[in-house]
Amino acid sequence: MSIEATFLFCGIYFIKFILAQDIVKMMVVMESTDRHGINIVKNTLPEAVKAAGGTEKIDIQLVEVELDRNNVTESKKRVCEALADGIAVTLDMTHTGWDNVRDIVVNNSIIYLRSDGRIIPFTQATDDLLKKKNATDFALIFENHMDVDPALFYLLGASRLRLVIIDNFNNASIHKLREMKPQPSHYMIYSSTKGMEKLFQTALAGNLVKRSGIWNLVFTDMDYKNFRYIKGPEVLEHSIGIFSMNVSICCRLIKKLTCDCPPDFKIFDSYIQLLINQLVATLVQINSEPGAKLKSIKGTCSPNYLEQEDEIIQKFKKAITTVTDKTIALEYMPKSSIVVYRATMGIELLNNGTLTPLAEWTKDALTPYPGQVIVASQPHFRIGTTASVPWVTIHTDHLGRPLEDANNRVIAEGYCIDFIEELSKKMKFTYDLIVPKDGKFGKKSEDGSWNGLVGDLANGKTDIAIASLTMTSEREEVVDFVAPYFEQSGILIVMRKPLKETSLFKFMTVLKSEVWLSIVGALVATALMIWILDKYSPYSASNNKQLYPYPCREFTLKESFWFALTSFTPQGGGEAPKALSSRVLVAAYWLFVVLMLATFTANLAAFLTVERMQVPVQSLEQLARQSKINYTVVNNSNAYQYFSNMKNAEDTLYRVWKQITLNSTSDQSEFRVWDYPIKEQYGHIFQTIKTVGPVANASEGFEKVLESTKAEFAFIHDSAEIQYQVTKDCNLSEIGEVFAEQPYAVAVQQGSHLQEEISRAILDLQKDRFFERLSAKYWNASLRDRCPNMNENEGITLESLGGVFIATLFGLALAMITLGIEVLYHRRKNNLDGDKAKEANGRHVKSPVSKLMKPKVHHFKPKPTVAFIGRNRGLKPRVSHISVYPKTFPYND
Repeated sequence: MSIEATFLFCGIYFIKFILAQDIVKMMVVMESTDRHGINIVKNTLPEAVKAAGGTEKIDIQLVEVELDRNNVTESKKRVCEALADGIAVTLDMTHTGWDNVRDIVVNNSIIYLRSDGRIIPFTQATDDLLKKKNATDFALIFENHMDVDPALFYLLGASRLRLVIIDNFNNASIHKLREMKPQPSHYMIYSSTKGMEKLFQTALAGNLVKRSGIWNLVFTDMDYKNFRYIKGPEVLEHSIGIFSMNVSICCRLIKKLTCDCPPDFKIFDSYIQLLINQLVATLVQINSEPGAKLKSIKGTCSPNYLEQEDEIIQKFKKAITTVTDKTIALEYMPKSSIVVYRATMGIELLNNGTLTPLAEWTKDALTPYPGQVIVASQPHFRIGTTASVPWVTIHTDHLGRPLEDANNRVIAEGYCIDFIEELSKKMKFTYDLIVPKDGKFGKKSEDGSWNGLVGDLANGKTDIAIASLTMTSEREEVVDFVAPYFEQSGILIVMRKPLKETSLFKFMTVLKSEVWLSIVGALVATALMIWILDKYSPYSASNNKQLYPYPCREFTLKESFWFALTSFTPQGGGEAPKALSSRVLVAAYWLFVVLMLATFTANLAAFLTVERMQVPVQSLEQLARQSKINYTVVNNSNAYQYFSNMKNAEDTLYRVWKQITLNSTSDQSEFRVWDYPIKEQYGHIFQTIKTVGPVANASEGFEKVLESTKAEFAFIHDSAEIQYQVTKDCNLSEIGEVFAEQPYAVAVQQGSHLQEEISRAILDLQKDRFFERLSAKYWNASLRDRCPNMNENEGITLESLGGVFIATLFGLALAMITLGIEVLYHRRKNNLDGDKAKEANGRHVKSPVSKLMKPKVHHFKPKPTVAFIGRNRGLKPRVSHISVYPKTFPYND
């Protein structure tokens, strides 16, 4: 071998030796659960090195380090081991960047670069839109479970929204979403077009798509136009948002100005391929420039903070910026050392099968299209309420389950429902009504938990509670009440107005049957005695004609009965008997008549007055003191708890008083009292309630009141509901004044930001007199005007005295019947007399002589009446006589 050949061989060997020393070790840090990115790097790197000039220009050796989120310490240890062997470049492909590794490699003057995640641009676009709409939370549904962690880590660090992530969307997860309290206000599905068909159908089948503007479909491929609800013919009832990557990104990533983007184009794969090519080109450019060269550096993980960046790092940042600027697909961000692709995403609205462009998204801005406005979304709240007339009336089916409308909202009406509707307009939110399963307002159990309306609010099942919920210190331990309150209520007593027992023959009930029979017996006995005395007394007018020569009343049996009967009238019985014995009897009888008439009149007035009497009690104290009227409350209601607490307070005060009085030594004289100084009425009331038994609900209580027609049952309940029922039912009456007043207030979760907003809205509604209009609507006092006039000062009605007129009419009818009988009897008698006379004439045969002779007719004066028997018309009587009516005697003085 010649000397020249030897030198040439040695030169080539030396050059190769030098190049062999310039191997660049690139540490790639990736998630242990996602090796898709590193596989792309492995496949792309040889081609990228070849495109940059081959291994003669640069020789890159990959060093793989996996990040195990469950064991970060062990992962960091492997990073330190790789640093000890020497590293020139670090490519961070973790979800959101490993900041600890970044600090270590930079402090060791090692180049650091981070790639963007596969799902990050889509997540960032949806997050920016929801922020623009002032949303508070949303749910994320993924087709690929590998996208869950990148999206989660990004949103936790960059978003302020509350989120729910679902990677396995099925019936079980739908049930969890429906039971979630509160439910998400927006939903995002991240999927390819093929997977979107299945996921969205699952959402529709689960009845989750029930409002417009809350569902958004994010297509991660370029084939979204073939989505079944876009290409037709099926049409959705609600509008949804459509996110899709602009087709221009396809051409940028494959370095073409124009192209036909294939439907199966994979954006992330093309992005990583382009990133590796640009990275290799940048490293080659660094080595070709004068100054510091790229080399592997053996570093440590010990803290060693540099005051300024190394020269090689500065050269890399400058070079990578130059390289990426030459392309329109990638962008380098020096602050975070990340290379991203220039994503452009279109946002459209799908409504009735038609796509309407809404806005365009880039990493820098969200820009609406001309004429389009991104409307701020209204927050959605779950408002708890429960039935309580007239506050809330819930429509139910035959099984008692709440009915729902077409939008699956509970159908209800009432004061609170109107209040909720007005509040939603004022605060611009949508809502669902949530009724507690037990339908109760809430009671604290022994273990400290709550049920009912308060329990749902405290457990997060509802956001707001609006019902006839009283503000109590015990409830304020678990929820916050909003000031000011919207209504004041308390406890009131209701009774039925006594049913007026009207009778046309009310006057007959003044006296008992035995009294009426006794009166009739006295009348009959008196009439018989007058007849007997007048007949057998030697001094009667009929037996002593000389003593009473003028016409006198003859007391036959009929006349005696007539005298006894007419003595009950103001006109009197007429001429009295003449005998002294008869007059004594008549005087006693008249005294009896006067007393009986006075008794009857007084009792009749009393009976008619009782009909107009008011309810027998007028206050809670009077109700407690009497024993005739029973009363009760709704079981476990505010009224029940009130009397229970007051009874316990009385018992406690009694024990304290007894302890003071019995155990006192020096001041016994101060406590020696005859009577216990504290009323024990609440203990008596509560005992009566226990004896009668609390009712299950208010409806049962009102039914019991109405069933007591004699006003012998009272119902103690919420004053607002009682006042409402009184306006609806004329038979009900409020008793006494409202007591134990408490405010009704809106309740929210403890620490909720809604408290201040609702408070301002209530103040505005009070200023607009909204609550006064609601009260006038549901407590319409004018309805009482339709009730019959029950004023105690009204006159006696015909219903009570109609029997008197009936008796009079009956007497008139009986008189007419008697007249008819008299006429018929008289005619019949005359006919019989005429027939007898004819028969007698027919039997008597007249002779011719008798026919010639005229009968001599003797005219006799009529027989004087009884009143004129024994009177001498030629002489003027010289005896005194008793004036009787009428005074027209048959002679003149």
